[in-house]
Amino acid sequence: MKTKKEYTKTQNLSRIALGAMLVTAGIGHLTFSRKEFQAQVPDWVPVDKDTTVLLSGVAEIALGLSIAALKKERKTTGVVAASFFAAVFPGNISQYKNRRDGFGLDTDNKRLARLFFQPVLMGWALWSSGALQSKK
Repeated sequence: MKTKKEYTKTQNLSRIALGAMLVTAGIGHLTFSRKEFQAQVPDWVPVDKDTTVLLSGVAEIALGLSIAALKKERKTTGVVAASFFAAVFPGNISQYKNRRDGFGLDTDNKRLARLFFQPVLMGWALWSSGALQSKK
């Protein structure tokens, strides 16, 4: 099992950057990007779109703070972050399928390209947290 000193500087900076990105996105859910995020909520979600965006924003802020600050639990928070990115992926698919504009994704090609970024986020969370390293 890796100790604190065995995480690379790049991993630590990357983990903190991911946390900051999540906090910023979460704040956007609650404020300046609220309508944009509503475009990603699938119609089948049984909760009002605005409520869904607000709740996911709070979750994103908590997750961002956790992944950046909880050093002893970094692998767990990395797995939770990757799981979160997987859980919201249906919203990206819905945005593409229903041709909903949001965040400058105003063409089918742009919305399709966005789908390929979600696995990158998942990998970022797992790598930067050390969750991908094997146990020794």
